[in-house]
Amino acid sequence: MMNIEMVEKADHLSLLDIWEASVRAPHDFLAEEDLQQLKPLILEQYFDAVHLKCAKNDNGEILGFCGVHDGNIEMLFISPDARGKGIGCMLATHAIKALGATKVDVNEQNQQALGFYQHIGFSVTGRSPVDGQGKPYPLLHMALYSIEGF
Repeated sequence: MMNIEMVEKADHLSLLDIWEASVRAPHDFLAEEDLQQLKPLILEQYFDAVHLKCAKNDNGEILGFCGVHDGNIEMLFISPDARGKGIGCMLATHAIKALGATKVDVNEQNQQALGFYQHIGFSVTGRSPVDGQGKPYPLLHMALYSIEGF
């Protein structure tokens, strides 16, 4: 059984571990230097800038988390060991139904994430040549085109 819960400040280091493990898996395009620059920003700024929810198993272990701000899914990361078990879908559905999320930006090189969001009802609406930090990692802007499945 999986529960979606509010994230406590004490959980932030666990979330950072999940973020790093998750990013290292599909983001082979992300330079190590860029990853290391992002870590303190995520811990000290980004987590506090979003409405954070996490998915916990019956043992209270966090297996994934989602952050929403202003209708955007700003972060959705699943522990690599927990991938393919519906946790991402559960968190995305919660973000859409409970938090009003209708948009998401995906790194163009992250085909796994692109496919995931297309599968749950998002479509590409635009593209930026750089990411939020101005780095050369193009972003695809996506919007929810159907909430029938939700």
